Amino acid sequence: MRKFLKFLLKLAGWKIDEYVPQGIDKCVVVMGPHTSNWDFIIGKITFANYGVNAKFLIKKESFVFPFGYYLKKMGGIPVDRKVNNNITDFAVKLFEESETLYLVFTPEGTRKYNDKWKKGFYYIALKANVPIYIAYIDYKNKRGGFDRLFVPTGDVEKDIIEIKQVLSKYTGKFPEQGIK
Repeated sequence: MRKFLKFLLKLAGWKIDEYVPQGIDKCVVVMGPHTSNWDFIIGKITFANYGVNAKFLIKKESFVFPFGYYLKKMGGIPVDRKVNNNITDFAVKLFEESETLYLVFTPEGTRKYNDKWKKGFYYIALKANVPIYIAYIDYKNKRGGFDRLFVPTGDVEKDIIEIKQVLSKYTGKFPEQGIK
């Protein structure tokens, strides 16, 4: 299946970064820039090519028949925002209960330009004591993958600026909506 997925990306002109995550069983993945719904599809194919079963949190209301079945198969984890009003603790518990977990977040929180990132991914990584993998999608060069491993220092503002600097060198499908 991995060869077939890699073939699909190659057919579309995409190349997967050679950097493969190794030795990390649990991490938060911060993915950017997120400017299109295609990011999800290309990202899932890329993660599958790496052999990474990436998961993501999504509101439980999205898990309606028949889409709920497919969302779960693709790594979706339903979140009842009425019950789980502390998503950070919910995610930390997921890390505690899992042998392996790559939990993906798009910090912009939208496909439009947003200078005010959601910082939940950062606090989840800190509280769960897991590193952050910075992953990217670059439409300009038709590349995607993992850029680097990042260990949060606890200085949220400084670290967010550093992560933004890494991701700002990549171009989203709609560049004007990307990370600046």
